[in-house]
Amino acid sequence: MKADPQQRLPEMIRVLREKDCRLTPQRLALLKIIASSEEHHSVDQLFELIKTDFPTTSRATIYKTLSLLKAMGEVLELNLAGVGSRYDGNKPYPHPHVICTNCGRILDPEFTGLADISSEMAKKTGYHITHHQLNFFGLCPQCQQEGQPADIKEEQDGKR
Repeated sequence: MKADPQQRLPEMIRVLREKDCRLTPQRLALLKIIASSEEHHSVDQLFELIKTDFPTTSRATIYKTLSLLKAMGEVLELNLAGVGSRYDGNKPYPHPHVICTNCGRILDPEFTGLADISSEMAKKTGYHITHHQLNFFGLCPQCQQEGQPADIKEEQDGKR
């Protein structure tokens, strides 16, 4: 289910106000970006986007705001080996991701069976599942068209 950016931004603002958090212009700019974007930005990418309008913004401000939003359940942090942390404010709940191992692009495919998988895992293991992260890795269509990097080709050739 695709999140509506027109609803996400007011919801994020409401949650911050309820917790008596300041809504500085820099913080509001960050909220607008992550609420409306389907991309999963890194801190550096967010910093570059915000500093054009607010050149005195620091990375620390971005880190602090993302940490606060994460604690409030308003942003989902993806910790990805080789890619680093990425942030999703548009869909801040567990959902699957497809990640390109070449360019790092991340997509949110529609997948309705995740609740069933989580329930089945709980039944089979006896665990009380509190959260999950499901990621698929491969080459996006654009990277496939441009040709695979040599190290990926060699790795695949060695497995055949």
